[in-house]
Amino acid sequence: MDNSNLLVGLDMGTTSIKVVVADASRQGLQVIGAVAAPTKGMRHGKIVDIDQAADSVRNAIRLAAEKTNSKIYRVVTAVPVSLLQLENVAGLININETEHEVSDEDVRNAIRSAIKAGQKKDRRAVAFFPSRFVIDGEKEVDDPRTMMARSLVVRGVMMTAPAADLHNINSVLKHAGIGNNFFVPAPMAISAVALDEAERTFGAILLDMGGGTTTATVIRDSQIKYATVDLKGASDITHDISVVLSTTMSDAEALKRDYGYALPSLASENEKFAVKAVGQDKETMVSDKYLSEIINARLQQILRRVGKGLYKHGALSLPAGVIITGGSALLQGIDELVAEDYDVKAKIYQPAQIGLRNPVYAVAYGLVNYAHQLADIGYLANSVLYDDRAYASNEAGVSAASRPKIAKRPAVSTETQAKVAYNDTKHAEQEAAHDLDDEPEMDTNNNKNKDKGLAAFLRKFFD
Repeated sequence: MDNSNLLVGLDMGTTSIKVVVADASRQGLQVIGAVAAPTKGMRHGKIVDIDQAADSVRNAIRLAAEKTNSKIYRVVTAVPVSLLQLENVAGLININETEHEVSDEDVRNAIRSAIKAGQKKDRRAVAFFPSRFVIDGEKEVDDPRTMMARSLVVRGVMMTAPAADLHNINSVLKHAGIGNNFFVPAPMAISAVALDEAERTFGAILLDMGGGTTTATVIRDSQIKYATVDLKGASDITHDISVVLSTTMSDAEALKRDYGYALPSLASENEKFAVKAVGQDKETMVSDKYLSEIINARLQQILRRVGKGLYKHGALSLPAGVIITGGSALLQGIDELVAEDYDVKAKIYQPAQIGLRNPVYAVAYGLVNYAHQLADIGYLANSVLYDDRAYASNEAGVSAASRPKIAKRPAVSTETQAKVAYNDTKHAEQEAAHDLDDEPEMDTNNNKNKDKGLAAFLRKFFD
C-alpha cells in the first residue's frame, strides 16, 4: 500500500484511544481500518502522565498499523473542546502601491497578521477559519487569490488552547514516535460527518458522552457558537455501579454494557443477573431495573448540568436537536432519555462504514473526513500555524509543503461564509465549580419531579 496516501485520525480519550486509517486516493476517501485501545495517563480529558499516555498511543497506532497492513508516521489529532477559546480576529497587509495579483504568500501573510493580533499569553493558536477577505477596503470575497489588489484584509475566527496542554499532547506523540500534521477541534471533526449541511447551517447540539467528560457543543452557521463541559462521564457511571453493587470496576463495566439501560422504564424488574460482590461468598441477584436506576441517576445529573447552559443560551430550540456520540451513546434508551429531558429531537450518530459502526469512532472518523475535505484556503491557514506539517501526508521525513496534496480537495463554501460570533465556551474547571441553583430551570415538564426514589438518593450520595 502507498502509505503516503493514508490519512490517520487520532482521538485521545480519557478511557480509550481511537485511531481511524483511511486511504485518501483520488478516487475518494476510503476507510481501511479502525481500532479502539485502552488509555492510561489521562484524567477528565487531560494528560496526567506523559509516559503512560505515550505508551497508550503507541499501542493504538501499532494495532492500527497491523490491522491495515500499513506504516503510520503522522496523524491528524483532535483537540477537546474543553481546551478551546475562540476569538474574532482580523489582519491587514499592504501588497503593493500599484495593483498586484494576490498570491498564496499574500494570503498567508494576511492570516499571519490576524493570528498575531489575536494571540494571547500562555495560549497557542490551533486553528484559524477565515470568514471573508476584503480587497482594497471595499470588495468582500471568499478567495482573493489571482485577484488584483493593493491591500488585503482577512477576518475570521481563531481557536486557541493552553500552550501547556498542547505541549503535553505533542510530547505524548513525540514519545510515541508519531508526528502531528495539525490539530482539529473535536466538535468540528464530529460535525463534518454527523451533521448534514442544513444541520450545520441552521443549528444542532453535539452531545459527546465520553469516558471522562461530557461535552455539549452548539454548531450553527458551520461554526462553534457555544460549548459546555461536565467533568463526569461513562467511567463515573461504571464507578457508581461498582460502589452500589460492591463489585469490581471491570465487572461493573461488563454489567453496564450487557444489562444496563439509560431509562429504567425500559428495563424489567423480573429480569435478573448474578453479581459477584467483593468480600461475599455468594453471588447476589440484581434486576435490570435496579441497575438501570443506578445508571439513570448519574445520567440525570450530567444532563441537568449540561442542559442548564444549553437552555440559558437558547440552544434547545435549534431545529436539528441533539446528536449523541461517545461511549455512553451505546446505552439503550439514551436518545429517548435526552429527548425526554430536553424536550427536543435526539438521535445517536455512528459511522455507517463496516468496522466503524460505533459512536465512539465519531471524532476519529470525523478527523480524516475533515482533513480530506479541507479547502485550499484552510490549508493555507494551517500552513501558517504548522509549517510543512499542515498537509495531511503520512510520508516519513518528507516536507509536505514541497509535494502535491494527496487528493483533490474542493472548496467548502460553509467554511468561508457567514460572520462568526464569539464562542462562549466554558472550561471544565469552571463547569465543575458551577452552582447549578444560580441558573433558571429548563421549562419542560420532563425536568420536573426528578428528585424521587433511588435516583434522587444516588444523585445526593455521589455528588
